[in-house]
Amino acid sequence: MEEEKPESSIEFEDLLPVMVARLGTEGLMEELCKGFRLLMDPVKGVITADSLRRSSATALGLGGCITEEEAASMVREGDLDRDGVLDQMEFCVLMLRLSPELMDMHERWS
Repeated sequence: MEEEKPESSIEFEDLLPVMVARLGTEGLMEELCKGFRLLMDPVKGVITADSLRRSSATALGLGGCITEEEAASMVREGDLDRDGVLDQMEFCVLMLRLSPELMDMHERWS
């Protein structure tokens, strides 16, 4: 049975179409790139499971909420070339894939 979201709960996929409407495509891509830089390992220039955990605890203020397995699973979800990390393109593709409403809008435009 699917867990109900509280009325005040806002998910990422709820916000992305609003961001596109307000920022336009170019503005959205700039914001996604900023998000990538926030989560990436500054030395490696990619998002690793460790950098995701660190960033979620510090920059995003989530404390120690993300376990090692959850972080690794998130990276695997978007890792298109299977190198174990997310580059900027993979991160942006993942963020867009996580917003089904935005994908529906794109299909209507095509």
